[in-house]
Order: sequence, then C-alpha cells, then structure tokens
Amino acid sequence: MKKNYSYIGIAFIILVFGIIFIPRIVEKIKGDSIVEKDRMNIQGKERNKKLLYLKINGKARSVPEFLFTNQDSLEISNADFKGKVTVMEFFFTTCPTICPVMNSNMRTLDEEFHERDDFAIASFTIDPKTDTPKVLKQYAERYGVQSLNWHFLTGDIEKIHHLSNTGFNIFAGINPDVAGGFEHQGYFALIDKNGFIRSRKDNHGNPKIYYQGTDPKEVAMLKEDIKNLLEEE
Repeated sequence: MKKNYSYIGIAFIILVFGIIFIPRIVEKIKGDSIVEKDRMNIQGKERNKKLLYLKINGKARSVPEFLFTNQDSLEISNADFKGKVTVMEFFFTTCPTICPVMNSNMRTLDEEFHERDDFAIASFTIDPKTDTPKVLKQYAERYGVQSLNWHFLTGDIEKIHHLSNTGFNIFAGINPDVAGGFEHQGYFALIDKNGFIRSRKDNHGNPKIYYQGTDPKEVAMLKEDIKNLLEEE
C-alpha cells in the first residue's frame, strides 16, 4: 500500500507541475516565435525602405534641366521640384486610351499627399500644340486637382519629346496611325528631393525603374515608396 501511495504522490506532483508550468513554457515558445517573426518583418520593411537609384554607367541618373509653362501660364523648371518628392509622367489631354486611367490613378496620389509642401506631380504633355495652358487648366479642373504642386506642363514639342525619350528613356512620339495621333508609355517616374530617379527592387533584385501608371497594384507600391522618400533626410 505504501508503494501505491508513493506512486499516487508522484503522479500528483507531475500533474501539478503540468498545470502550473507547461502553459508558461508553451506561451514563452509562442512568444519567442512571434518576436522572431516580428523581427523578420521589421527587417524586411527596413530593407524595402531603401529605394534604389537608377544608375547609368555607374552614375545616379537625375532629371535633366527643363523649362516649360504650366496650366497657370507660369514658367516651371526642374529647379522648382528640388526639395520635393515628385512623380513625373508624359500624357496628352485628348488621349483616348491609357491617359484617362493614368491620371485617375495619379489623382489618388494627389488626394493622398496634396497637403504636403514637399510633394509634387509633373505631367508633361506630348501634344503641346493642342495642350495650351488654357486647355491644361480645364483638364486639371476636370480631374479635380487639389494640390498647388501638380503642374501640367507644355512647351516646345521637340524639347518635351527629348526629355521623355532621352532624359527618362520613356517612349513618346507622333504616330498618325494610332488613336489620338500620339503613342507613349504609361510610366510614372519617382524622383527624390535631390532630383534623382529612384525605385524599389523587382523580384530579381534589380531596379524596377518605373511604375506602370495604369496598374492599381503598382500605384499602391508607388504610394508606399513616396512615403519612404518623404521620410528620407
């Protein structure tokens, strides 16, 4: 009988130990795994925050000098965007295809950041003959532009097309055989406060370079990257 009592006593001690300590051990293990997971997520976010520079021959690519006229008939140059995170695009007001989608998406950026003095948008028309300051002003009103820093820019067609094709390597050109008479790529370029073209990495670790202005998912990425650049010193 004594042996039975001793077995019962040992079993009772084990039971009490399990009730008191095992939940604590399990909770600690769970806690450690959560901490590790959070640490990995934080590190991942930190990695994504550092946006890449577009480099040509090892040199960071900056926006070339330009001087055009905006929808308020004011002269605007690249210097006016220094100190601002800027999104730049090429479009035209009579575009029947991708431009309405691009500028609807661009308007979401305007809605998100229009109260900030350190954010701007530059929309260069590739059809300046049609897109006078007056036409651009009406276009801006139609899209409900809120920011004083969203400039719709017009000027000499050769200079604008040179800026697009050579300055950004974003294709724009005249083509009477396509709808609207002009063709162009629907990219948004992200520029930092110092005038350098920036982007995140793609799935292969290379610079994404530009964001597809017709794709809501890429515009959402762009919003995140704008926020990251706004935080940079």
